[in-house]
Amino acid sequence: MERTDNRIVRFGEILDMVKSYYQDADLDLIRAAYVYSARVHQGQTRMSGEPYLTHPVAVAAILAQMKLDEASVATGLLHDTVEDTLSTFEDIESYFGTEIATLVDGVTKISKIAFQSKEERQAENFRKMILAMSRDIRVLLVKLADRLHNMRTLTHMPREAQVRISRETMEIYAPLAARLGIYWMRTTLEELAFKYLEPDRYEFILKRLEESVEEREKYVNEVLTVITDKLEKENINTIIKGRNKDIYSIHRKMLSQRLEFEQLHDLTAFRIILDSVSECYTVLGLIHAIWRPVPGRFKDYLAMPKSNGYQSLHTTVIGPEGHRIEIQIRTHEMDLIAEEGIAAHWSYKEGKSVTPEDTRVVNWLRQMMEWQQDLDDPREFLENVRVDLYPDEVYVFTPKGDVKEFPRGSTPLDFAYSIHTEVGQSCIGARVNGKMVSLKYELTTGDTIEIITSTHQKPSKDWLKHVKTGRARTKIRHYLLSQEREKAIEQGRETVERELRKWRIDLNRVEKEGAILKIAQEFNFKTELDLYVAIGHGRQSAKIIVTRLVPLSEREQPKTLALEEKLNTPRRPKGKSGVKVQGLSDMLVHFARCCNPLPGDSILGFITRGRGVTIHKTDCANLPDSDPKRILEASWDDSQPLQRTVKIGLLSDNKPGMLAAVSGVFTSNDSNIIQANVSSIDDTNARGVFLVGVRNVEHLTRIINALKKVKGIREVERLGTI
Repeated sequence: MERTDNRIVRFGEILDMVKSYYQDADLDLIRAAYVYSARVHQGQTRMSGEPYLTHPVAVAAILAQMKLDEASVATGLLHDTVEDTLSTFEDIESYFGTEIATLVDGVTKISKIAFQSKEERQAENFRKMILAMSRDIRVLLVKLADRLHNMRTLTHMPREAQVRISRETMEIYAPLAARLGIYWMRTTLEELAFKYLEPDRYEFILKRLEESVEEREKYVNEVLTVITDKLEKENINTIIKGRNKDIYSIHRKMLSQRLEFEQLHDLTAFRIILDSVSECYTVLGLIHAIWRPVPGRFKDYLAMPKSNGYQSLHTTVIGPEGHRIEIQIRTHEMDLIAEEGIAAHWSYKEGKSVTPEDTRVVNWLRQMMEWQQDLDDPREFLENVRVDLYPDEVYVFTPKGDVKEFPRGSTPLDFAYSIHTEVGQSCIGARVNGKMVSLKYELTTGDTIEIITSTHQKPSKDWLKHVKTGRARTKIRHYLLSQEREKAIEQGRETVERELRKWRIDLNRVEKEGAILKIAQEFNFKTELDLYVAIGHGRQSAKIIVTRLVPLSEREQPKTLALEEKLNTPRRPKGKSGVKVQGLSDMLVHFARCCNPLPGDSILGFITRGRGVTIHKTDCANLPDSDPKRILEASWDDSQPLQRTVKIGLLSDNKPGMLAAVSGVFTSNDSNIIQANVSSIDDTNARGVFLVGVRNVEHLTRIINALKKVKGIREVERLGTI
């Protein structure tokens, strides 16, 4: 196969090539593709002035030289029809079927990717994206053939385009060819790209090679003679090749080892091709017996093949005149696979089918070549090969053309948080490929994402259901916790301020003086804010502030009540309270908001100067901090029926009819709804808080038990403060 063939190919040659390796090929399909391509590209020309049709024909010829199936060759003829003519995917599908239409569509999508970044990480992401998009391996093979011919005819393009296309070829397509094991294509692509990226360096090395060609040929012949004579004496049949290293590899070696051209003595590599693996190791021993091997330069890719299926023995020895010689030793099958990669698979069979044991990325190509060991038909082989190298990843574009990698199932929220936390916090949606999508949209490889933000948007708990990346999840949780903390700080500080106001103490002043911080540290809080959080969450009482700031002698008489303290006795209530204090039923009483006691609860009274008696439940958490001398016995007055208001909270399904069912429970149990607050938590859950009238604890218990029996209600609880 001629690797650097740049001549105009006749269509008849393509048919002859396909027929030579695949007798049952559908040549009529290829003919139809040629006729269609000629018709839709009619009148179009290339930069060289040649008819545009010469390009798809050349691409098809490369694919035929690689011995691909007729669908691949037909796709080569049609690969630019959707992108560069008025043809559509539907047209191709109508004329040539779904298989070829899908292949053409895949090549078209890859062709639209514009590589812009010079960063190696971005280059790797682009390579992954192309592999992920090429779920049928033939898509990538056609694209590589397309790129190869474009590089061979790049001389007619403007200099700026030459550099851009060559850089893309060097960083994206040449490594992909290597990934597929098609080393001749990688080498050719690198050589051509190097020629345009660094023309002066290319010409320098080319000139030096031309000047030393006679000397190198003489040296090659001398080495070949020595090896051939040795192997003939051992009766080993072999093919020995000596080839000059390509210009780009010479350039890389000069850079990496900081050598001048004259210091390079291994410009020629030798390849020994044998019939069996055992002969490979035998010949390796013979070579090392002739010339001394260089320590550390031996690689056994027979025992440990490369991830793309490449196998060979590599060794470097000190040859004639003290020059280093690189030698590769392999079988005929290995040599073909080393050159053609995946495209060479069906040329050899081992007579057995191998089941892959590991589907990880590092083994994917080797396994694909093992799966179909018994197939002679390239069409059958390629149709069954599907690339899914990155099943758990998607690759998408930013508006600037950079590629970002995300776990499969990621959404615009993951993308937004990957840009910046503030972009994530204010994300309200996205445009994907120019179309509006919701925050729940799952990204797919090849999408171009543009985030839409709003200053009014804030994260919610629901967002946690729609993100996959750890970064987004962490940022959302951090925001929610910070909002919860800020709310608790606000509530806690208001509670402390309200408590201190009774004693005419200014909270701002004591904060500035450091008194609050000191109190907080006494209770093992780092800052006063941490103390406010604990108070806001109900884990700490605000009274600890008062007990530390107000002298004990003054705590009996709050300053705000000084006027009322002048009154010897509290005013009598106009009606009955429903509570007896120390056996008396006409005391001025009010009920504590902290525990909200109900008839039936065990209660105590607490003397509040000037305000009568406050009724608490006996197990109220606030009583232990109270002055025992001001605690009085109290009981419910059964002769005075009392209607009390209680707060009930419930968690239920978010579905129609739930509010009506809850209201029915209160009505059937003779309870009046004073206030109701019902809200949706998400699509499936709702929360309700009801203020209702009850007569006593038994009445409340009956209502709660009835609510728990309602289908769809999962939690019911009595809440404290009203």
